[in-house]
Amino acid sequence: MRTATTRRTRGFMQRAAAQACALLMLMGVFTAHAQRPAFEPADLFQLQWASDPQIEPDGGRIVYVRNHSDIMADRYRQHLWIIDTGGGNHEALTTGNANHNQPRWSPDGTRIAYVGNQDASPQLHVRWMNSGREARLAQLTHAPSNLSWSPDGRWIAFSMFVPSKPESFVRMPDAPSGSQWAERARMTERLVYRRDGRGFIESGHRHIFVVPADGGAPRQVTHGDYDHEGPVSWSADGSALVFSANRREDADYEPRAAAIYRLDLASGEIETLSALAGPATSPVFSPDGRRIAYLGYEDDGSSYRQNELYVMHADGSSVTRLAADLDRSIEAPRWAPGGRGIYFQYNDHGTTRIGYTDLTGRVREIAADLGGTSIGRPYSGGSYSVSETNLLAFTQASTTRPAEVAAVGRRGDVTPLTALNDNLLGQRKLGEVQAISYASSYDGREIQGWIIKPPDFDPAERYPLLLEIHGGPFANYGERFAVELQSYAAAGYVVLYTNPRGSTGYGQDFAALIHHDYPGRDHDDLMSGVDAVVAKGYIDPERLYITGGSGGGVLTAWAIGQTDRFRAAVVQKPVVNWYSMAFVTDIPIVATRYWFGAMPWEDPEAYLRRSPISLVGNVTTPTMVLTGEEDWRTPMSESEQYYQALKLQRVDAALVRMPETPHNIGHRPSVMIDQILHIIAWFDRYDALD
Repeated sequence: MRTATTRRTRGFMQRAAAQACALLMLMGVFTAHAQRPAFEPADLFQLQWASDPQIEPDGGRIVYVRNHSDIMADRYRQHLWIIDTGGGNHEALTTGNANHNQPRWSPDGTRIAYVGNQDASPQLHVRWMNSGREARLAQLTHAPSNLSWSPDGRWIAFSMFVPSKPESFVRMPDAPSGSQWAERARMTERLVYRRDGRGFIESGHRHIFVVPADGGAPRQVTHGDYDHEGPVSWSADGSALVFSANRREDADYEPRAAAIYRLDLASGEIETLSALAGPATSPVFSPDGRRIAYLGYEDDGSSYRQNELYVMHADGSSVTRLAADLDRSIEAPRWAPGGRGIYFQYNDHGTTRIGYTDLTGRVREIAADLGGTSIGRPYSGGSYSVSETNLLAFTQASTTRPAEVAAVGRRGDVTPLTALNDNLLGQRKLGEVQAISYASSYDGREIQGWIIKPPDFDPAERYPLLLEIHGGPFANYGERFAVELQSYAAAGYVVLYTNPRGSTGYGQDFAALIHHDYPGRDHDDLMSGVDAVVAKGYIDPERLYITGGSGGGVLTAWAIGQTDRFRAAVVQKPVVNWYSMAFVTDIPIVATRYWFGAMPWEDPEAYLRRSPISLVGNVTTPTMVLTGEEDWRTPMSESEQYYQALKLQRVDAALVRMPETPHNIGHRPSVMIDQILHIIAWFDRYDALD
């Protein structure tokens, strides 16, 4: 009896144990499903983000550009979507494999003009909102941009490249019929003959056109060997346009010489309105046509100058500076309804804000956290638009999401409208972003930065630290989602990114601290940031890593030439030799006149002293150099110099060349993913040595 009972008891216990194991296994399955995976670089193909939100004149709806990646074509796609300002009726206006962008409402809100390439090339289209019907307005030879409706809705102005055919320098003999001779030689006599992202510059210039809003032949209204690239604004009666252009014969040598011009459409006469000894840009007529708001500054040769906001009468007289007490660079001026004041955006301590000034110059903040459109790294950006009801639409940034659409009233009441990535990022565990401020070891100046912790961060553990440095150098990072930095955190690295001296959004004086001294004491700001994070106790000081792109590549190469504290480095698209860079970059005047104040042969010592190549003899840090092969801003020749110098020093080094890639390495999704994975793999190689 005891034996049978024992067997039954043992059998029950075995079944119970089996059931418990099965239950635990099932719970494990549910737990595994409940646990969110970390973000990974391939998630880039699933991300979506908003840009260019345009609010309907009556404030009822917002049309915006919805961006995503096409995994099969490995391209970014853009479509138009529309949403009520109350958050309802969110739907697509365009779909398919074509790109659609630059949406602009007609003044009466019945139509939207936009640029789409559904006809195999970018063309100007109009959509009638009541019927949903669309039409292409004209057959254009090149992509239109800067669309602007006339106040009566009868015309649309735009700018477009107009090619020219230069006279041949030599006369070649005729090629025999059916022969296959080599491509003709390419000759240029321009200082700037190639542009990053464009390659060799085609002969011709951008000009302004007007076209009937119900279709017809576009009429070119500007002429000559000048580029007219900025926004166009109509006078209230539709008789004139104002625009900014550099119409100097020596424009390549005077890149900061843009002025404001008024074009009379009937006569074709062009009148200069601005008188700044520096650039004047972004002109916009007031609603009554009596005033023009614009941006500009006096060019004193400084490396960096902040944009200031001006208002003048329509004839160019009575110039007044507004928002003079705001020590920030002003962008994107927009008149408020009735012309009582001007909206604008500006960067402030890593945050992009919308401000408002009345015509006496009194400023107040309307909204914050614009941006989220720079997907790879947390740069500033974003845009906004204004309705006739003083309701604004803008791209809203956060550390956990790329740009969403939001609306804000004049009193600052913000309403988020979209949640484009909740289904993806809501299922991913992201690295937490924490703000930090610390004193520079050089002069005690306060520096702002941010820390991203790995998704499963445990303060009791000790982590490797990755310092990521922004480019520019006149730019800023902030509390914005960034694919690259989140990927590093997901790989187990604590990420530090900062705004050292020279960064924008902290006033003219802070940016000017690196005038003719870059790289310099900004290096001290960065190393002080590393020290501040190490002091928190959860960083292993023997596992420090460093990377950055463009200006960040300069500072990465500069740092490893001065310290061996980093276990490995990735120098991305750098300048390592300022002397040679001056002769290969697409910004030769900026690099020489403004960043150095002298030509290389006039002050070779200064060029060498500020070049990371001068410190390469000190480098022992294993270093990867990574650059796009079609980068004309910091060309591949700079990276090749640095890589071979490192190899001659017998430093453990690698050169990564990104084919068909410009300065913007993330110009295609797979290229950004490839870049991120190379950086992580390089650091993992040396982190695994423990």
